[in-house]
Amino acid sequence: MLLSIWSGLRQIHRLNMTQILQIWSMKQERYVHDLKDHAKEIYTIRWSPTGPGTSNPNHQLLLASASFDSTVKLWDVELGKLLYSLNGHRDPVYSVAFSPNGEYLASGSLDKSMHIWSLKENKIVKTYTSNGGIFEVCWNKEGDKIAACFANNTVCVLDFKM
Repeated sequence: MLLSIWSGLRQIHRLNMTQILQIWSMKQERYVHDLKDHAKEIYTIRWSPTGPGTSNPNHQLLLASASFDSTVKLWDVELGKLLYSLNGHRDPVYSVAFSPNGEYLASGSLDKSMHIWSLKENKIVKTYTSNGGIFEVCWNKEGDKIAACFANNTVCVLDFKM
């Protein structure tokens, strides 16, 4: 399986159900580099709503990757560099979502937990647990609610206020 994502920065990111993200430059029409610090397959990737051309241009543009190795990694794609490894889950991480302002990241895992990470501090600020694994998380546009889809056929909407 191959997944390609356009970043708006003239780059394509290919995810080949491996532990490697391949970065391709559309502007240069060539392969640029690999991002390869996951120990197991990457399940999903998401762009932060920050950086040039966004409503948060003074915050760095990040790419988050969630993996079967139980980690979430944050990348500087331009430099091809791992910035942070978020280690808090015990089982595969299936979903990640940035808050609309880019200050927080939600991650959902088979370990039946959803963590909310402060990206300023790179630490968990809240944890929600359930009776089943979490397959999807997403924020509302105001950034004060998070929806989570659980393996036990439940969808939950949670208040998030910091």
